[in-house]
Amino acid sequence: MSSTPAGPPPVLNIANVLTGIRLLLVPVFVAALVAEDGLDPGWRLAAFGIFALASFTDSLDGDIARRRGLVTTFGTIADPIADKALTGSALIGLSALGFVPWWVTIVIMGRELGVTLLRLLVLRHGVIPASRGGKAKTALQTLAIGLYLLPLTELLGPGAVVDVVRWSVLGAAVVLTVLTGLDYVLRALRLRATSTATGA
Repeated sequence: MSSTPAGPPPVLNIANVLTGIRLLLVPVFVAALVAEDGLDPGWRLAAFGIFALASFTDSLDGDIARRRGLVTTFGTIADPIADKALTGSALIGLSALGFVPWWVTIVIMGRELGVTLLRLLVLRHGVIPASRGGKAKTALQTLAIGLYLLPLTELLGPGAVVDVVRWSVLGAAVVLTVLTGLDYVLRALRLRATSTATGA
């Protein structure tokens, strides 16, 4: 017996509920992150836990939607918004607290918003699917943010090892963010050229 429902899937389904939960967790996460100016280890651990939970729903909702045939227009629009809101609030919060340089936040968020706009602009020519590089970029960004959310210095004491690990992961995330952004631009240009040629 197939689990795929007959007809259009309902908007209120488990995948969209998970996306909605992720959106609702964003202000809770921000409140925990900025509590006590980000200096209290307990609040930082709470912020990390909320971020980890929200990130888990990101991988879960899309998988459920595809496997159970629950892909909806709402989910297609809300899912990337929830992703950008979570990542953006984390980076902006960490930069405002002085943990992550502002230029890193600007580069990453500029790329994310730019790619989203680009995908919308070429939507009439076709859909640009997520690439392996894009998925790896997301994983590195999530890992880097998690490392900066954790109060490692407060728990383990100051040390170069913690700083090196954090900077290495964050640097790799920035590099992959830029490279995959350029890849999306090239793919969009090829998609538009192919669509125009086919139309002609």
